[in-house]
Amino acid sequence: MDGARGLMTGDSGAAEKSAPGVLLRRGRILEGITLGWNVAGIVVLAIAAIRAGSVALAGFGLDSLIEIGASAVVLWELSGTGEDRQRRALRLIGGAFLALAIYLTVQSAIVLATGYHPGHSPLGIAWTAVTAVVMFALAAGKARTGRELGNPVLVTEGRVTFVDGILATAVLAGLVLNATAGLWQADPIAALVIVVYAVREAREIFGPAHQANAGA
Repeated sequence: MDGARGLMTGDSGAAEKSAPGVLLRRGRILEGITLGWNVAGIVVLAIAAIRAGSVALAGFGLDSLIEIGASAVVLWELSGTGEDRQRRALRLIGGAFLALAIYLTVQSAIVLATGYHPGHSPLGIAWTAVTAVVMFALAAGKARTGRELGNPVLVTEGRVTFVDGILATAVLAGLVLNATAGLWQADPIAALVIVVYAVREAREIFGPAHQANAGA
């Protein structure tokens, strides 16, 4: 009986020890999928933007570049350990949020000021619809894995992915409203809402409380 208990205890201990490794692999897989999806997205969005003359689709392609950068940062951070490494990774992700907010603000201002009317884009509608679903699913997976792993960088980058999903939804809404009702203003207005979210996330990342938690 004691031997059986010892074996069970040993198996349980082995499982607990292997859990962080499993979570790390899951985190890398999630980031790899995000990275690959956004690389493909740049190509698809470039084609769709050129065909439709859509500023929103071109801007969403730039957002994909930001997401690629954030995913690369997390993959780098997950390959090592250390408080300094986490703090640097968080700052880089915070910078990505600020870059996202700046680009959305400029894009929206230009579109609203010029009154530019893009053409219809079935390819853009299809891609942004699928991208929204994929990004929300990836964001949920990153948030759960990051919490279980105790990794604030993965949790934070999950919010970048969540913003990407919101942006995909906003662009999709703009494309659909433009195609069905001629409401070209819908997309830049929705983008300005995302600016507020992105700035809030960046402030949280660069705030002293978040930095203290990252170093704890």
